[in-house]
Amino acid sequence: MTASVLSLWLLTVLLHTTGQLLFKAVASDQRAGAGMARWRHMALRPLLWIGIACFAMELLAWTAFLSLVPLGRGVLLGSINIVGILLAGRVVFGERLTPMRVAGVGLITVGVAVVGLST
Repeated sequence: MTASVLSLWLLTVLLHTTGQLLFKAVASDQRAGAGMARWRHMALRPLLWIGIACFAMELLAWTAFLSLVPLGRGVLLGSINIVGILLAGRVVFGERLTPMRVAGVGLITVGVAVVGLST
């Protein structure tokens, strides 16, 4: 994997994980209320818009990444986002890592490593 491919891949993982964390932070705000008031509260939160910007930048980075690797390989490498989000959710929000989730993360990581190391 070339340095530019690796850099773009890591950038997409970072942007995707950051966007998901920001969306979770906005959605789990206890002050948001219920119904339409909740949606208005969330829409006014800067974190929501930063999360949207992360996804817009990820789209550009992902497109650049896919221009350098075959689609099948790129999509499989993109699966590592699940691992990043799961681990970040544990660190930032204290979410539980059950044995099944840990096993799933392990399998995904091995799969991504196999795909990433293949030529």
